[in-house]
Amino acid sequence: MAGGSATPTTDALEDLVRTALTQVMDPEIRRPVTELGMVRSVDVSIDAAAAGGAHVVVGIDLTVAGCPMKSTLVKDVTAAAQTVAGVGKVDVDLGVMSAEQRTALRTMLRGGVGEPEIPFAKPDSLTKVYAIASGKGGVGKSSVTANLAVALAADGLNVGVVDADIYGFSIPRMLGVDRAPTRVDNMLLPPVAHGVKVVSIGMFVPQGQPVIWRGPMLHRALQQFLADVYWGDLDVLLLDLPPGTGDIAISVAQLLPSSEIVVVTTPQVAAAEVAERAGSIATQTQQGVLGVVENMSWLEQPDGSRLELFGSGGGAKVAENLSKATGSPVELLGQVPLDVTLREAGDAGTPVVLTNPSSPAAVALRQVATHLATRSRGLAGRRLGLSPV
Repeated sequence: MAGGSATPTTDALEDLVRTALTQVMDPEIRRPVTELGMVRSVDVSIDAAAAGGAHVVVGIDLTVAGCPMKSTLVKDVTAAAQTVAGVGKVDVDLGVMSAEQRTALRTMLRGGVGEPEIPFAKPDSLTKVYAIASGKGGVGKSSVTANLAVALAADGLNVGVVDADIYGFSIPRMLGVDRAPTRVDNMLLPPVAHGVKVVSIGMFVPQGQPVIWRGPMLHRALQQFLADVYWGDLDVLLLDLPPGTGDIAISVAQLLPSSEIVVVTTPQVAAAEVAERAGSIATQTQQGVLGVVENMSWLEQPDGSRLELFGSGGGAKVAENLSKATGSPVELLGQVPLDVTLREAGDAGTPVVLTNPSSPAAVALRQVATHLATRSRGLAGRRLGLSPV
C-alpha cells in the first residue's frame, strides 16, 4: 500500500521489507525466517507510473523441496511485506536450501552441535517432562495427555507431545494431525497442532498397519523422537506412555532421568490396583511421581446428582499408596467425570478443552493443566552457577 507524498528509494524499501520479514515465523520451527537464513533476496522495483506502490519480489529458500507449509509461508511473507508503506504488489520466489545451508541450519538449531542429542536430558534443561502412565489400557490416558497439552499451550506455554505408545498410538487422531514431520536431512521438524508440537510412530506407518517391534527397536524409536526431532525451547514435554511397566517405561527413565510420572486411573478398585504398579516403577528408576488423575469418576445426572458407574475412591487410594511406596507426597491432581463431549472432541481432532471449555471434563482437565503449569522444576541436577571459594 502506498503512503506519504515522497517516494522512498529502493534501498530504503528493501530495508523496511527485510525488517517486516523478521516478524514472519517458520510454521514448523517457530523462529523468524530471517534468523533461519530462509530469506534469499528482496528485490524492489519502483515504477513512477504505478499508483499502487513498488513491486517487491521476496526470495525464500525452503528447508526442503516438498515443504508442506510452503503455502502458509507464501501467505505470511506476502502479508508482512505489504505492511510496509510504499509497497504494492508482492511476489514470493520459492527456492530450496542447499546441502550447506541445511547443515548450517541444523547446527544452529542444535545450539552449535551438529549431531543429535536429547536436550531434555541436559542438566541445565528447564523443560518440565511429564510421563503420562497407566497400569492398563482403556482408562483414557491419551485423552488426558492430548487435553493437558492443548490446555497448557492455550495458556501460552511452549508444549511438545511424544506419542510413546508405539503399539497403540492415538495422539495424531486426537490432535487432528494428518501428516508426518518434515525431514531436513537427519533432523525432523514436527507438525504443530493447536499450538502443540507432536510426533508419533503413527505418522510413519500406513493406515491400519501394526507395529511389530521388540525392546531394542522401541528404545531406538523413543531415542530418535527425543533427539532427532527439533523441539525448540519447550516449557513442557508430555509423553503418552504405553500401559504397564514395559520397555518404553524403562527407556524413558534411562533417557529422561529427570522426568516425572503422572498416573491415570479410574475409580474402579481393580483398575486402581493395577495403576499403582505403573507408579511404583519410580521406586526402581529413581523418577518422581507427581500425582494421579482419576478419569471417568462419575456421570453427572440431569438433577445434579452423580452416578458413580465405576465406583469411587480409586484415584485417592492410588495417590495414598504411592505416597507410602515412594516416600514422597503424591497428589490426586484431579477427577475427570464421564463426558460425551470429551470423546466426541477427541474423535474430531480438537480436544474438548478447546471445543467446549465449560464442560465438566474440560474444567477438570484445565485445573490439572494449571497445576502442572505453575510447578517450578527442582534444583536436582541443575547448574547453579556457583564456584567454591
